Amino acid sequence: MILKELLRYNDIVIQCHDNPDADALASGYALYWYLQKMGKDARLIYRGRNAITKSNLKIMLEKLRIPVSYEPNYTDTPELLVTVDCQYGQKNVTYTPAQNVAVIDHHQVTVQVPEMSEIRSNIGSCATILWDMIRKEGLDVIEDQLLSTALYYGLYTDTNRLSELSHPLDRDMMDSLVYNKSIITEMSNSNISLEELKITGKAILDYDYCASHRYLVIQADECDPNILGVISDFSLETVGVDICLAFYISVQEVKFSVRSCIKEIHANELAAYLAEGIGGGGGHTYKAGGTIRPEKLQLKEDDNLAAFVNTIFRERLNEYYDKYEILYARDTVLNMTGMKLYEKQPQEVGCVKITDLFPVNTIVEIRTLEGDLNVKIEDDMYLMIGIEGEVYPIKEDKLLRSYQPLNDSYSRTFEYAPQIKNVITGEKKEVLPFAKGVISTGTSRIHARPLTKAVKLFTLWDEEKYYSGDPGDYIAVREDDEHDIYVIRGRLFHQLYKEITEG
Repeated sequence: MILKELLRYNDIVIQCHDNPDADALASGYALYWYLQKMGKDARLIYRGRNAITKSNLKIMLEKLRIPVSYEPNYTDTPELLVTVDCQYGQKNVTYTPAQNVAVIDHHQVTVQVPEMSEIRSNIGSCATILWDMIRKEGLDVIEDQLLSTALYYGLYTDTNRLSELSHPLDRDMMDSLVYNKSIITEMSNSNISLEELKITGKAILDYDYCASHRYLVIQADECDPNILGVISDFSLETVGVDICLAFYISVQEVKFSVRSCIKEIHANELAAYLAEGIGGGGGHTYKAGGTIRPEKLQLKEDDNLAAFVNTIFRERLNEYYDKYEILYARDTVLNMTGMKLYEKQPQEVGCVKITDLFPVNTIVEIRTLEGDLNVKIEDDMYLMIGIEGEVYPIKEDKLLRSYQPLNDSYSRTFEYAPQIKNVITGEKKEVLPFAKGVISTGTSRIHARPLTKAVKLFTLWDEEKYYSGDPGDYIAVREDDEHDIYVIRGRLFHQLYKEITEG
């Protein structure tokens, strides 16, 4: 869906979910702002049993002048109803009849959604989706600092103070917004009530510790999701604790926060594993979180939800720890038993000489769907752009041995176009406009075999962040460098490589 589709209607109502949070208010505000710019006189409402009482949200409404009204007894039937940060028909949004319905949301789909829908479940906040949709219409929200501040705060709160950012688009919005820092600080310091302070203390006292895996599990009473981050951040400072999982259970959802203080466990990967198939999770390497949807659980009539969720978390935590073999490429020489020799198939890919973007010795952040990678630019350093838009560094001598020039330009479209940012100045540049096409010469040879056990691999390029591989993926090592070890996705391997047979 694109926002222009909404402009054919005149009587438009935007509805946040009941008990709206900062992300719902910011998203509704952004859509209201867009419609006003387009000459539409829309209304922004929320319903449900309770009006907003949280201090930070009351400050948000007042200081950012968000034109939302509480309409518990709303009886009109608008020509168009747009639900933001929720899905029409879900339990957390009071039913409002309408002639036409649209949905803009970032949660997993749990109901049948209308044709006019924009749902991106891998995005950290609904505010990010509205920001992206608005900029695609040629408008820039930074002309309105109050709106920019609202969007930033929506992302800030829905990703636990930016600790659970999971998609590069979230980081792009965060980098681009010009917001009022003093208002953000005021709202952030009005986020916990005395009652929530009690919840925090009570939860920490009733912890569950696993000594063999050095993780801590803490269940809290239902609270603002940000309180989970407070609990897990504080608890992770405990000696002997590498991982902390804090969560609460409500009828509508299970919210959880994950913290890691060791490089061998990425909090975002663990969060995704905990919620796989029953919700969603993501975030940063050391801070992450997620949601489990009770309706996705295979509950029986006599099952207790709290006991069921506790069991799932503990089982999945233990499974996760037992799942992986950890490899450090610099210190590892692979056992070659069962490894076959392969060479690269002729496949057009892209390459970029990084000094075409920034000078030698510049520290840059390479932003892709797989995450951010920080490197210091060297004169002989290039970036390879794979067939799915994946980006990885390569030295010039290896590039010349493995590829030959194909085109002066490289034209591909990916879900997210990789970017490079100068860490010091903040200047960002798109990678693809600088890319040139290259094709394998057939001289790049590897030994490889399918994985039978999941691995976490710390490569020569980045000894702080690992690359995960699951059974069915391939572990590979270059024939000319026994420490240049990497993981290749199983779905891509035979597109990229062909086996070399004797004779």
